[in-house]
This record gives sequence, C-alpha cells and structure tokens, in this order.
Amino acid sequence: MQKRALIVGGFLMVGMVQAAEPVRDVTSSAADREAVAVTVYNDDLALVKERRRVDLTAGLTRLSLREVAAKMRPETALLRAVSGHSLILIEQNFDFDLLTPEKLLEKYVGREVTVIRPHPTSDAERRERATVLAAGQGTVLRFADRIETGVPGRLAFDSVPPNLRDRPTLSILLEAAGGKQAVELSYLTGGLSWKADYVANLSTDGKSLDLNGWVTLTNRSGAGFDHTTLQLVAGTVNRVRAPEQRLYAMPAPSPVAKSMAATQESLMDYHLYSFERPTSIADNQTKQLALLSASAVPLRREYLLAGNDWYYRDRYFQVGQKLKPAVFIEFENRGGQLGKPLPAGIVRVYARDSKGAAQFVGEDRIPHTAKNEKTKLRLGEAFDITAERVQTSYRKIADNVSESAWRFEVRNAKDEAVTVKVQESMPGDWEVVQESQKHTKESARVASWNVAVPAGGTTVLEYGVRVKW
Repeated sequence: MQKRALIVGGFLMVGMVQAAEPVRDVTSSAADREAVAVTVYNDDLALVKERRRVDLTAGLTRLSLREVAAKMRPETALLRAVSGHSLILIEQNFDFDLLTPEKLLEKYVGREVTVIRPHPTSDAERRERATVLAAGQGTVLRFADRIETGVPGRLAFDSVPPNLRDRPTLSILLEAAGGKQAVELSYLTGGLSWKADYVANLSTDGKSLDLNGWVTLTNRSGAGFDHTTLQLVAGTVNRVRAPEQRLYAMPAPSPVAKSMAATQESLMDYHLYSFERPTSIADNQTKQLALLSASAVPLRREYLLAGNDWYYRDRYFQVGQKLKPAVFIEFENRGGQLGKPLPAGIVRVYARDSKGAAQFVGEDRIPHTAKNEKTKLRLGEAFDITAERVQTSYRKIADNVSESAWRFEVRNAKDEAVTVKVQESMPGDWEVVQESQKHTKESARVASWNVAVPAGGTTVLEYGVRVKW
C-alpha cells in the first residue's frame, strides 16, 4: 500500500513539474510568409495554404500566427512542419475578437482605468482612477466618492487584455525543438468568393462573336494575401452546414508558366482553374482576372415565339394579340480557342453601330457549360418583327377531347429576311390534323414551325390541333 502511494505521488510530482514548465511566446506575422496558395470555391468558401518561416524555442511554445482570415473555420486548421523537426500540437485558440475602443472598454468591466480631463481654469490635466462598472449600452464609472455615466474625458488603460488582438490570430500551443524552420498552415475560410463574367462582341454581320471571360474575385475574409498562387474550383461542392471536425488537404499549386490566362484541369467531377501568375488579394477588395479569350466564334441567331398548353383546352377569346419574338444567339463551346469548360456566369453582349461604337444589346446567365456543349443566350425581344395569334375555330368533340384551329401572321419590317420559330406546348395526347407548312415534333409535348418571312414582308402560318387530356 505504501509503495502504491509512492508511485501515485511520483506521477503527481511529474504532472506538477510539467505544469510548471515555462511556455515561451513566439509571434509570426504576414511578413514571415514564404508562399501562399488560395483555392476559392463558388459558394463563399476558400482553402488557404501558407508556408511561414518561424524561429521556435525548445520545449513548450505558444506560436501566435497573426493575420490569418477573420472568417477562418478553426476546426479545419492544420499546422505541420515542412523542414526541421516535427511538431507536437497540444491545443489551439482562434482569437478573432479584434481591438477597438468599444471592445477594450468592455474587457475592462470590473477593472480600473485612468480618466484624464482638462482642468477647467488652466492647461493642466487632471487624472483620476475609476472602476468600469458597465459598457456597451452606456459607460458607468465608479470613482472614489461618486458614480458617473458616460465618458467624462479620455480613458487610459493599463494594458491590452491578452485575448484581444489587433489582427485575427491563431494561437497554437506546441512542443518543438529549437531553431528556425518552415511550417505550413492550411485552413478553410468564408468571405472569399468568385464568379465568372463574360463580354461578347458581335461581328458586323452578326454571324460570329469575340468572347472574353473574366473572373470577379471578392475578398471579405478579414485577411489579405500577397503574391498568391490562385486557383478556382467550378462546380457544386457538397458541404455539411453544421460544424464538423475534419481536416482538408489542399491541392499543390501549379508550377509557374508564361501564360497569362488561366489553365484548367479536371478535379474529380469539378473543374480547377489555375492562374499561374501570382496575384495579390487585398482584404475588402474586388478584382478581376482574365479567364479566357476567343475570337470569331460562329453563332446562330434565332427568333422564338413560344406558346402555352392552356391555349388548346378551351376557347381563346383574345383577338389580335400582338406578339414580339424573343431574340436568342447560340454558339458551340468547341474549337481551338474555346472547347474548354465555361464556369457559370453572366454574358453581356455588345454590337457595333454605324460609327463603330460598341452598344449593349442584352445579357443572359449561362450555367456551368462543358466543352462541346451549346450555349444559348436570350438577349431581349425583336423590335421589327411582330406576330398576331388568332384562334380561328374551336369545337368540343367529347368531354376531354377538343379541336382548334390557329392562324399566325408574322410581319417583318427589317431589311433582311428572317426565320421565326413558332414553338407551341401541347397538352395531353395531341395531333396536328392540318397545317400550311410541316411541323417538327421536338418532344412529346412540343411542336414547332420554322416560318420564313421575307424582308419587309408577311407570312401566314395556319394549323389545326386535336387534343385529348
């Protein structure tokens, strides 16, 4: 029994010695960064990886890594040794409560400050000690003989509380061998996002376009990153919204190349875009980077009149309804200069007037578009093309069967011939029983007619449909 007590006592003594071991503080700022790589996702998420050169002391060290992102997810932070001896991590704290006059006053509730105010009759200053009783909703100070509200003068504080930082700081308690070595810190953070924007310039004849893509990157993470290797991930990455204890690895940065535009590669079922020229991303900054450039991309223009299936279920009482066809342009993502995955974004289209000045003619949003896929943009409605839809007859054959006839008159005031696509959605089982020109059955619910209209002319389309629903 006595021997057992001695053993337990020995363990207690070892624990007391370890607890009493001094902890040395080492601070690392952004100036210690040797390399930074940032991978940004579409959904307000980024993966930051930075290598710093730090001078560690032997034994227990509290390493304070300053100027990390304020929106860091600390549960994803991972520190490892790149050169030198390995590190033994014991605990880490993320201090994002930043130093402001209001925060400093809140931290001093229950503590004394010095109140400094001018003397009423001279240039001298009076100093008086007071205890802060409340802050936030209003300041309450207790002096030796009274209590005052508000701040009667300047306040002088004895020191800055250790948990109040002037920059977001990741504080890690670790055990390491002494000496200078490189460490690598990686973590996920919010506040960084990107989107693609495109500018399309139509040729004079309207048969091709020049396409330029830009990445618009916004940084509200609370940290800036200088001389950074930037990568972007296009695609929808599944995220668990509740906090999870998981560490994420980061893809290695691409080697530096001469090309200024982004290169892309597959990353599982996503696409990774790498900007091989390092860039700087300041906090609270939006910047644009060139993504792609392609010239003389062939396109096709389409004028579309699209109807609804409820037209065919009953009598249509509106007479002389004037319609304007939607204007679309379509091009294929293939060829030498294109033929690469296009991230989702807005395409803004410009055409040149008679004096050669570019004029805005419409915009549309495209989804993530794989190579060799078609891209279709709706620009607006045609001004010089007008159509009128008239139901010329309707009869009910049975309770759920009807037959109706329709007349489209399409007028073209342009100086060139056009083709207008009349696309009608059909309800239930349907059949075209008569028509002035052949239709195309695009799907089980859609019939369409391509109506050619001469310059300054008119073309009439007539057809009849039997539907059963």
